[in-house]
Amino acid sequence: MIGTIVNTCTIIAGSIVGALMHKGIDEKYKDVLYTALGLASVAIGLNATISHFSQSEYPVLFIVALAVGGVVGTWIDIDGRFKRHVNKRSQKQQSQLGDGLSTAILLYCIGPLSMLGPVISALENDHTFLFTNATLDFVSSIVFASTYGLGMVLAAPVLFCWQGLFYLVATISSSAINDGLMAELLIIGGIMIMGSGLSLLRLKDCKTLNLLPALLVPVLWYAFKALLHV
Repeated sequence: MIGTIVNTCTIIAGSIVGALMHKGIDEKYKDVLYTALGLASVAIGLNATISHFSQSEYPVLFIVALAVGGVVGTWIDIDGRFKRHVNKRSQKQQSQLGDGLSTAILLYCIGPLSMLGPVISALENDHTFLFTNATLDFVSSIVFASTYGLGMVLAAPVLFCWQGLFYLVATISSSAINDGLMAELLIIGGIMIMGSGLSLLRLKDCKTLNLLPALLVPVLWYAFKALLHV
């Protein structure tokens, strides 16, 4: 778990550094940062989605997952509950911290390094992926916190739990996370990151957190397949 611990600490450290810069940044520069983060999110999400299409064993699974997950997430109102919770103590621009946190959590958690890293760490005791991811997240967290404030540090425990889950599953069963499942998760995750980018660019409020249940659909599908072959 050393790689995950380091990754979590870099987000905390980067958020503190960025928060110290937060009050000294003029609003017009914050607007530029919003735009930059939005464009970066769209680019990262698009790359994650397109680069893993060829690895998908079921080309329509991500569509079904997004549809089913979106309906379930909207019914539960994950996005609304999350944003109301993180913004209830914010005194200005109530939607910004929630938007920033949801985007940061997706960027930190949904990516090849963050998802494959803990698996490789558990199976091969190789922390290279997670150390690389930690470096990238350190820079990203500075930018996020300089834009949204110290509240962005709340993304750190989410990352720890997310990577810890992959580490635990890989430790218990090395066959539980295969290439096909990972590809489906990365395709769906990439689309969600693109949605967050569109929200930051104020082009479309995609309420991407409502799509989170979509990540469970491929997991359940592959679990069902495994049971059929038992």
